Amino acid sequence: MANDTLIIVATDGDRKGQKILTLTGSLNIHSVFAFQAATREEMAEQVILDFTKVPFMDSAGLGSLVGAYVAAQRTHRKLAVAGANTQVKALIDMTQVGTLVKCYENVAAAQAALGPTRESELENWHKTSPPS
Repeated sequence: MANDTLIIVATDGDRKGQKILTLTGSLNIHSVFAFQAATREEMAEQVILDFTKVPFMDSAGLGSLVGAYVAAQRTHRKLAVAGANTQVKALIDMTQVGTLVKCYENVAAAQAALGPTRESELENWHKTSPPS
């Protein structure tokens, strides 16, 4: 069944310590385990979930999104959703999950809103500090 397959590709974001997980396929009861595994293993300080190619999400997918948010909070990391379509965004908003997980129009907007990571700030500090 086509809705059972979820492809997740991790790429580096614009900043050190930032990862983008691009999802392709529906996030539902059949694909939730792949999503949970991918979000559990990603330990970047900022994780942006690119939902641009996610046509559908059910309650199991929504629950796994909340689980990913809780796990990120426990480890002082940030999690955001980018590019959710109208149906997915409506589900996130209607269930008040949007008060936890911030949603942005696209990846660029999410990157701008999340701001610098601690890693990128430290890297910039090393570049601009005078040698001792």
